[in-house]
Amino acid sequence: MPAPSWLTAQPVAHRGLHVAANRVLENTPGAALAAVARGFAIECDVQLTADGEAVVFHDFTLDRLTGESGRIDARTVAALAGIAFHDSDDRIPTLGAFLDLIGGRVPVVVEIKSGFDGNLALTRRVAEVVAGRDDPIALMSFDPAIVEALAELAPGRPRGITAEANYDHGEWARLPAAMQKSLGHLLHMERSRPDFIAWHVKDLPHAAPNMVRYFGMPVLTWTVRTPEDRETAMKYADQMIFEGFVP
Repeated sequence: MPAPSWLTAQPVAHRGLHVAANRVLENTPGAALAAVARGFAIECDVQLTADGEAVVFHDFTLDRLTGESGRIDARTVAALAGIAFHDSDDRIPTLGAFLDLIGGRVPVVVEIKSGFDGNLALTRRVAEVVAGRDDPIALMSFDPAIVEALAELAPGRPRGITAEANYDHGEWARLPAAMQKSLGHLLHMERSRPDFIAWHVKDLPHAAPNMVRYFGMPVLTWTVRTPEDRETAMKYADQMIFEGFVP
């Protein structure tokens, strides 16, 4: 399906409009409300709890952002609801509560995290949460299998691939070389059939996003943090996912 015009109509606040110095942290209700107040779209991340709920949180573990440690998927949604973010009054919200708070006032782009292990439990739960909502919500993932599954699980929702040029570093290094190549060159497009691409700004320009953009598919670019990044985004993408400044 063609991506809707609202997807690229305004800059997208990466994990909400968060400023740690003001005790507004990423992926929190406070960051969402700050973005809404400025009229920015919101990108957020979701993880799965031990009892099958989708919560808004980027990392697989609690350690970086809270005073607790251990994996998100080892805690129930009730247990997570009692955990505060560092130096913040915010608690970890469910995706449903997060979307209710935003109330369709700005678009939301939900990134579904993946262990690249074929587990679609989180994807199914996200599809259940967004079903029946009239809000402008797009879904995306680094995992082509998730994007492919969303065609059936969340029909009518814009779905996108998050990608970068190289996958030989960090957590990606464990993936087979053939998969790294497929991800970095969008070789899965015939199978995943996304409606948009979210591409790493440091890897622009690049033939893969240039090609899909040539054929009319919008490209978002992440994470724009500097004037140089912003200039690159203006040249090679249709909208930016930004952080650390207010456009």
